[in-house]
Amino acid sequence: MRVLVFFAICFFSNFSFSQSYPVKPIRLVVGYPPGGSGDFTTRLIADELGKELGTTVIVENKPGAGGSIASEFVARSPADGYTLLNQGNHAINKNLYKDLRYDDKDFIPVCRVANGATVLVVNNDTPFKSAKDLVAYAKANPGKLFSASAGVGSAPHLASVGFEAAAGIKFTTIQFKGGGPASQSLIAGDTQVMFATSPTVMGFIKGARMRPLMISMHKASPAIPGIPGSEEAGVQGFESTFWFGLYAPAGTSMEIVRRLHAAAAKGLAKPDIRDRIASQGMDAAPSASPEAFAAEIRVEAPMWERVIRESGARVE
Repeated sequence: MRVLVFFAICFFSNFSFSQSYPVKPIRLVVGYPPGGSGDFTTRLIADELGKELGTTVIVENKPGAGGSIASEFVARSPADGYTLLNQGNHAINKNLYKDLRYDDKDFIPVCRVANGATVLVVNNDTPFKSAKDLVAYAKANPGKLFSASAGVGSAPHLASVGFEAAAGIKFTTIQFKGGGPASQSLIAGDTQVMFATSPTVMGFIKGARMRPLMISMHKASPAIPGIPGSEEAGVQGFESTFWFGLYAPAGTSMEIVRRLHAAAAKGLAKPDIRDRIASQGMDAAPSASPEAFAAEIRVEAPMWERVIRESGARVE
């Protein structure tokens, strides 16, 4: 009888807690610095979660190791719904890094936020007017082009690795702590070529501070107008897209997870929010449910394992 009473108390305590959630500010952690798509999507969804849940959502940037520092921090945080993560598929870092101190099982997927393509851009002083020009030069001068990367395991890094493999070329890659610092390197001329998420570089492109050659999708995208896709640009067999989504630490109450999903999905359905995301070259892409998001991640994981294995990319 005492055991039944104990479990009943636990059940109703958790139910009551979930019903009253949130009662304090929520911290939303992102593993990239300000200035890139990770930061943009994090701040946007933080505002929407705050409006829908009636609380403050504080964004905290913990850049480094392709988002692994932020992921480990959230994996070790209390499973109470007050520390969340905005990140891509954990399968990427799982296959890139040898000794991660967390696993994808340490998280509950909540809701996909947005997806998009990366953009291949070059420094304005380079002679390249098309991806074909770039590839021809790189083939004749292996390793002489310096490529700015947003960090090992980032969407731009993986896009660059895939592009090099598809085109049969090799850059000398310089790793930076995020798309913002990488962009500044390209503009300064310290590097000549870069793949970047569209929010990172669209402002620079519009301001004619760097030159776009191609997006990392087969076809051109209405979300990134005026830039050809890889097929049109003459780079066959290449495509690389990315997404960001919300995660909670494993063990978080599913009642809380569902409240977070509902709040995120409602915010992402707003026309003005969808327009803001589109203006950054991405598409709002809320998952139908936490379970649907988890299933999408599982289906995608083997693809990342194959891409990373075939590329030879590895961080010891």
